[in-house]
Order: sequence, then C-alpha cells, then structure tokens
Amino acid sequence: MTDTLASRKPALFCMALFAACLALALGDLGLRLPSALWGQALWQPDLGDLRQVLAHYSWLPRLCMTLLCGASLALAGLLMQQVLRNPLASPTTLGVAGGAQLALTLATLFAPQLLLAREWLAMGGGALASLLVFALAWRRAMSPLALILAGLVVSLYLSALNIALMMLQPQGLTALFIWGAGSLSQHNWDAVLFLAPRLALALALLPLLLRPLSLLDLQDSGARSLGVSLPGLRLAGLGLGVFLTACVVSSVGVIGFIGLAAPAIARLLGARTLGQRLLWSPLLGAALLWLTDLLVQWIAGPFRELLPTGAVAGLLGAPLLLWLIPRLRLADHPAPSGMAMPVGRRAERGLVPLVALLGLALLLALALGQGPDGWRWHLAESLLELRAPRVIAAAAAGLMLALAGTLIQRLTGNPMASPELMGISAGAALGLLAAVFLLPAAGFLPRLALGALGATLTLLALLWLGRRSGFAPQRLLLAGIALSALFDAVQVLVLALGDPRGQQLLAWLSGSTYFVDASMAAWALGLALLLLLLCLPATRWLELLPLGAGTAGSLGVPLARSRLLLLGLAALLSAAATLVLGPLSFVGLMAPHLARLLGFGRARSQLLAGALLGALVMVLADWLGRNLLFPAQLPAGLLAALLGGAYLMWGLSRR
Repeated sequence: MTDTLASRKPALFCMALFAACLALALGDLGLRLPSALWGQALWQPDLGDLRQVLAHYSWLPRLCMTLLCGASLALAGLLMQQVLRNPLASPTTLGVAGGAQLALTLATLFAPQLLLAREWLAMGGGALASLLVFALAWRRAMSPLALILAGLVVSLYLSALNIALMMLQPQGLTALFIWGAGSLSQHNWDAVLFLAPRLALALALLPLLLRPLSLLDLQDSGARSLGVSLPGLRLAGLGLGVFLTACVVSSVGVIGFIGLAAPAIARLLGARTLGQRLLWSPLLGAALLWLTDLLVQWIAGPFRELLPTGAVAGLLGAPLLLWLIPRLRLADHPAPSGMAMPVGRRAERGLVPLVALLGLALLLALALGQGPDGWRWHLAESLLELRAPRVIAAAAAGLMLALAGTLIQRLTGNPMASPELMGISAGAALGLLAAVFLLPAAGFLPRLALGALGATLTLLALLWLGRRSGFAPQRLLLAGIALSALFDAVQVLVLALGDPRGQQLLAWLSGSTYFVDASMAAWALGLALLLLLLCLPATRWLELLPLGAGTAGSLGVPLARSRLLLLGLAALLSAAATLVLGPLSFVGLMAPHLARLLGFGRARSQLLAGALLGALVMVLADWLGRNLLFPAQLPAGLLAALLGGAYLMWGLSRR
C-alpha cells in the first residue's frame, strides 16, 4: 500500500500543477479575448482582429515554447545526474548553459553568419565548458563536490567574460541582454518548430539508452560485467544532455534551476527507478516553467514582454534549492585538496617583501598610465586627484575581502569558503540594493549597515543550513550557489525593467571604481584598517577553532562568543568591500590561499599576508583595467574575477 501511494505522488503532484497552470492560463486568455473566439483564434485566426492575431502568434507559441523548454531542461538535467551519479548535476551547475551563451554572444558580435547553425554553435560552447569542468574535477575522481565546485568556478568565469563583452560592446549586446536572461516572449511559431523536433529526437533515442543508463546505478565493475561500455554510454548521455541544453539556450537564452529542480522533486516524490524519473521529470519541468512564466506575466503586466522568465526561474528556484538541500541524499566528501596549499611557519618578517610589492604597485597605479600620447610616467596633481581615490578604494576592498575570506575559511574549517563562493557578498549586495531603492538619499553608513545586515543574515542562513550535516563543504557550497543565484536573478530583473536606478548600478555590479570619490575612498581605507586591527586580537581563536569545538573549548575559547564576533567581523568586512567594489571578485578566496602557498600558515601571519595580497591584486587589477584596452576600461572587480577564476581553475587542476 505504501509503495503504491508513493508511486502515485508524482502523478498527483503533476496533475495539481498542470490544473493550476491551466486555470491561470485560461484566465489570462480570457482577459485578452472573449471565450467565444478562442477556438478560431487558436486554430485559424482572423487576421483583421488584432486580439486573435496576438493569441495565435504570441500567446499560444509562448505556451508551447515554455512546455518544450521546461521538458528539455529537465530531461537534460536528469541525464547528467544519471551519467555522473551526481544529484547536483544540471546544465547550470556544470557550466553548459554558460558556455552555450558565451559562444552565441561571441558569434553575435564577431561572426553573425555562424548563427545560421546556432544550436550546433551553442552545443560546441556548452561541450567545451563541460569538458573544462570534467578536466578540473578529473583528479578528484569526478566526486560530486569537485564537479559542482569546478562547475561553479567555470560558470562564474564565463559570466565574467559575458559581462566584460557587455562593458566593451554595450551597443552590440543591448538586444542580447533580455534574451540571455531567458526570455520566453514569442512573435511567431519559428522557435517552437525549431525546438519541437529536436526534443522529439531526444525522446526517440531514450529507449535505446534506458537499460544501459539504468545499469549506471550499479558500481562501474558491475556495469562492465553486464557488457556496458561506460565511456561510450557516458559520452552518449552527456552529449544528449548538452544538445538539449544548447537547443534551449539558442532559442530563449539561459533558464536556470529547472534542470536541477525537476529531477530532484521527482525523486523526492517517489520516482525511484530511472524509467519513472524519465517519465515524471520532463512533465514536472514543463509544469514548473509554465507556472513560473504565468507568474511572470501576471506580475509584469504591460511589461511582460520585457521581463525575462529565466531570471524569475532563478528567483523562485533558489529558495526551492535551499529547501531541497537538507532532503537530498548526498555522500559528504571532504573539501577538495586541489586548493589545499602547503602550510609553512614563515615569521612575520616575511611580510616585508609583500609590503614592498604593494608599495611598488601603488606607485605604478598612481604614476604610470596610458593617455592620448601613449604610455606616460606622470605624477601631476590633476592626475593624482583622479587616480588616487580609485587606487585607494581598490586596495581597501581587496584587503577587506581577503580578511573576510581568511576568517570564514578558518571559522568553518572549509578551505573553499569565501564571501564570493558562499553567497555572502551576494547577501551584502542584496542589502545595498535594497538601500538604493528604499533609501535613495542614504549615505555611506546607512548603506554599510544594510549591507552588513544582508551579509550577516546570509552567513547565519548558511550555518543554519549546514548544521545538520556538520557543516559539510558540499552542502554549504550548494547553499552559497543558491543564494548567489537569488541575487543574480534580482539583479537581472532590476536591469531588465529599465529602472534608471538599476541602470546606474551596472558599473557597481561589475566591480568598477570609476565613480569612487575622495570621501568614499577615505571611508573605505579607514574602515579597512580599523577592521584589520579588530581582527588581529582574534588570532588565537582562529588558531584553535579549526581543531574542533571540544578541543577549542577545553583550551579556554568561548565558543559562542568567539563565533558570533568572528561572524560579525566577516559580515562587516564583506559588506564594506561589496559597497566599494560590488559583488564580483575571487579575491576573498584567492588571497588566503596565496598566503598559505607563500608559507604564512599561522593565523596572524595569514591574516596580514592575505590582506597585503588582496590589496595588491585589486590595485593591479584596477591599473590593468584602466590601461590594457585604453581608452576602453574594464572594471577592477571584473578583471580580478577573470584573473582569480583562472587561478582557481589552475589550483583545482593541480591535484
């Protein structure tokens, strides 16, 4: 009886979802067209009646496209999860969607003739991105944590590249922005006729792969003993998933979380066998995306054509993923050792070369730059007034991000923790975004307070989510991905709606120091130095807390008070750095690792070395961003993300 009821749960849930969607859809159609004209409008519209034309060539194609995209993404996610034996695999988490989007963006800008074969172009970009992810995770035996971490790094790197193209070619990419965010708006049947046969082809191939894919639930040795060619099967399954993702991305842009959520919900509802999941996952994906799109159209009203459904899918999918995390059955793994650097015991006198390097970088950033006459070494007062605030702000933000990363890594015992990867910078950015819209006249301190509140709430949410699993890195990183996706969705929505305040935030979101003035630079530097001084007395706690609660408590560490104070410091550091430079950077992860690589393993020396290295990286990123492509400029945070992403990928590939 229990098994029968469990097997009916996916069917009942799908029926309820589709019934709700159908009711909402018919209600929306009723507002557009009298019910007596529905049949004519949908099958053979009167071209003289604009209402029927819109229903036939916009409303109905959008509905069909939504169902096709939801089913395709869910099927792609299920195939990736089954082939990799990883319940967290999906087109978004493996970087496939980001690679496909970047390939289409590059073709649109530089080779538009290639768009005639856009699905193959997108498939090539998605395949290259996924191959890069697999290469980074290969030496970790493709473990779930290693795959997700590699996919996150590659996705963030590809996103940074897309933003760089937007900053350098704003006119060429304006039309791509809403599409890239996952717009389901349709004006004819072309996209439906493009995607429908490709989904049908994938469905026709599935019966051939069903039995071999089912055997992947066994160990590799068991599957081989039954005659399964594992490399060929995995290549076929992943290839089919990448192909479906590429077709969706080339049609409507990136739509996140459907490929992850639908198979996970099907499994939670009782779809245990692969055959059951192949049936219910596409249906759930179609229903979830349909419901999301209906909500988008209802919320946006007259702006429904401008509001991208993909962004709202991320907005709704992030809380869904947070709800799913404690319920997913994940084998908890230790943090990847690919980024674990040798720990030395270098004394603090070893900081002198770093101080000298930072001084040299500051002099370089202030005095050397490109102008109409080429490179010039010039320390004129007029140039210093322009350059000094930017350089000081970049150094202060890098210092604070490095301190926050060191605190979080030592506090959680997770070498991959950082404000950026754990979503803490995203939480700070949400608080600052709220300040801009709710308190537009607020000064530095109120914005800092709201940013710190957002970062603190994010960090507390992460710790609450991770407490049941003993703060396992896999679950904390997944929660950070969800929270970062939530902010990304809000950001896209704000920019897509065309609000002037949102447009003004674009430079800040990309990490630009262009609008920093002397007052803000002085605030940032003073706050960075003050917070550094506050961190130094906590070095004993930072030495002992990674040893475990029992050991630290027996050595006299006040556990509750120390953790609360360190969390507060990390949140304030993240908020202040995000306020100055935006949420886009890898410095909070990279600087502590560089300090360890150089032998600064004790807490005090790692804090100081990490702070110097964070400031050094951001100063050099600001200087390079101003001069590499002169007269065009790349934001310092964006360039730091590109450099830091390359460093992370190198570090992950080392072991």
